[in-house]
Amino acid sequence: MKISARNQIKGKIVKITEGAVNAEVVIEITGGQQITSIITKTAVKSLGLAVGKEAYAIVKASEVMVGIE
Repeated sequence: MKISARNQIKGKIVKITEGAVNAEVVIEITGGQQITSIITKTAVKSLGLAVGKEAYAIVKASEVMVGIE
């Protein structure tokens, strides 16, 4: 896989929750942290996503906000 996005985070799918149109996909990365993505159910099916399968969270954004408490 070659893509232009630099933020490619490898992990394992730990949960997929399907709704009427979209699905919530949770990927666990190193250290036990989780990244959640909302994608279409069609994308889940066409990518063959399933719990336990390795996948990448790919972040492509024009800006990243930083906050403090």
